[in-house]
Amino acid sequence: MTASVREDLERDMECLDLLECIHGLNERDRAVFRALQRADEALTVDDVAERLNCERSTAHRSISRLVEAEVVVQRQVNYDHGGYYYVYRPRTREEVAREMRRLLNSWYATVGRLIQEFEDRCDGAASDGGDRSAPVGS
Repeated sequence: MTASVREDLERDMECLDLLECIHGLNERDRAVFRALQRADEALTVDDVAERLNCERSTAHRSISRLVEAEVVVQRQVNYDHGGYYYVYRPRTREEVAREMRRLLNSWYATVGRLIQEFEDRCDGAASDGGDRSAPVGS
């Protein structure tokens, strides 16, 4: 079960905790992100799996989540005689921070609208003698 917003705000968070909180990433995803950050160059899935001593499929799932969350960039490298492979590198701290701010602002606006909707519905129920025990969405 996920923690409440209050619980998240009250706990001591570190930088990588934000990836978990905002993007829903797990501990393995965070470990992959750290490995990519520490690397001097972009890594393949096999490189990541080797560095973390995990299965290739496990590394690939985490990398896919990181790419989807837009905190890691995938780049195609072509072989001279046909074929290709992918390498991965983390986005810059500034890019990741900008995206997290954008997501947070979007979430804040959405929650603000929902709170206003809640307030409007509760005001209507109280003034017309409606049943205040009814769910908000009904």
